[in-house]
Amino acid sequence: MTVPTIHPSTAEHPEYHGHYIAQVPQGNILDILQQGLDTTLALLGGASARADFRYAPDKWSLKEVVGHVIDTERIFSYRTLRFARNDKTPLSGFEQDDYMPYANFAGRELSDLAREFDCVRQATLFLLRNLDAAAWERRGTASGGEFTVRAMAYVIAGHEIHHRRIIEAKYL
Repeated sequence: MTVPTIHPSTAEHPEYHGHYIAQVPQGNILDILQQGLDTTLALLGGASARADFRYAPDKWSLKEVVGHVIDTERIFSYRTLRFARNDKTPLSGFEQDDYMPYANFAGRELSDLAREFDCVRQATLFLLRNLDAAAWERRGTASGGEFTVRAMAYVIAGHEIHHRRIIEAKYL
C-alpha cells in the first residue's frame, strides 16, 4: 500500500479547492484524517450546550455545520470511489444550502451527529486504506473540474479542518 504524504499539485484539482488542501498539514493523509476525526470528536464531545447556537441569524447552527461536514464527506468519498475505480462519468456538483432544509439536523442530538461523523469517516478511511498506488493517481471530473483521488483525500481532510476552525472560533 502506498499512502500519499505530499500535497497534490495544483494540476490535480480545480483552483477553488486549493484553500481546503492548503489547510492540511504535511504527513500521511490517512493519519491526518484519523487525527482530524479524533480532534473533531473531542471538540464536539464538550459542545452539547452550544448545539443549537448560531453566531448570526443567517448562519447554520453548530448541529447544522456538523451535518454539512457529514453530507459533504459522503459526497466527496463517493467521488473518490468513482475516480479510484476509473469511472470517467462526469459527476455533478451539489448546492449545500439546498440540502439544509431537508436534512433535519436541528431535530437530532449533537452526540448522534458526532457518532454519524465517526462512521462516515471510518468508511472513508476503509476506502482509502485499500487503494493501490495507481488508484491514488487516477482522475475524475466533478463540479466541472478534474481531481485526482489523492487530491480528493486532501479536500476531505481540508474541508473538515476548515469547519473545525470555524466551530472553534465562532461556536465555542
